[in-house]
Amino acid sequence: MAASINTNQDNKEEHIITEADLPLSCPTPEMSLWNAHPRVFLPIERLGKVICPYCSTCYVLKDKS
Repeated sequence: MAASINTNQDNKEEHIITEADLPLSCPTPEMSLWNAHPRVFLPIERLGKVICPYCSTCYVLKDKS
């Protein structure tokens, strides 16, 4: 299952990530590359939520249950 990512970089939303999307990196493959920042891996597993330090996109890991 692919991540639910808003490709226009509307960072006010939380983007839901599933375990199938791990390891999480930003920008994701679904995002436009013409305006992308350097790829960075984000440690979402421990807290379940992470914000990209480059673009402030917020990702939330969907619960297993």
